Amino acid sequence: MDRMHFGEHSSTQFNAALESIRNHLMEMGGLVEKQVVDALQALLQADSALAEKVIETEKKVDKLEILIDEECTKVLALRQPAASDLRLIIAVSKAVSDLERIGDESAKIARMGLQLAEEGESPRGYVEVRHIGNHVRNMLRDALDAFARFDAHKALTVAAEDNEVDIEYASAMRSLATFMMEDPRSITRVLNIIWSLRALERIGDHARNIGEQVIYLVKGKDVRHISIDEIEEKLKS
Repeated sequence: MDRMHFGEHSSTQFNAALESIRNHLMEMGGLVEKQVVDALQALLQADSALAEKVIETEKKVDKLEILIDEECTKVLALRQPAASDLRLIIAVSKAVSDLERIGDESAKIARMGLQLAEEGESPRGYVEVRHIGNHVRNMLRDALDAFARFDAHKALTVAAEDNEVDIEYASAMRSLATFMMEDPRSITRVLNIIWSLRALERIGDHARNIGEQVIYLVKGKDVRHISIDEIEEKLKS
């Protein structure tokens, strides 16, 4: 499926409405992707000003969520879209929800960064944050790119990467839990790292959700809650 499957309606207003929805989704995605990058930098570099900027950006993300929801509702009410157009509206609505939650998780990471800047750096966990952070940031970028290009196969790679993130996250949790038991004085600061890693793992989950919506949009197949192998089989059919 490509852009030609959308925007071929006799009504120029319908074409414009669909294009506006897609453009606003991409705008929101770019804003949220920047939030993730800035939140990681704020945490790793103890940059309080940047952390505050990430938190403040939440307001812009929330406004875009409301705007896109209103646009989707208007199209559903006035145009009664069918087939691929209806799938586009549904996929956008769900992707918007995931993007808003990614923004929330980014703000959580920024708040952990503020606490660490005040209390002093954690003795452990920054390597894991950087590694997993880069991984989920790439997942989000790829998920948004897949949505922009209607690329189901790229969306599949995002879903597969989420499994890798889950493994990395579990390993990091075991390592940090062991460290806290060995050095109880570090517990408060290491917990901030743990909450940040948890937020990153959730960002990976939401990126996967966006990828799954792309597959639904392109193939018309619901691939939630199934394995990567099962998704691959659905893409073949």
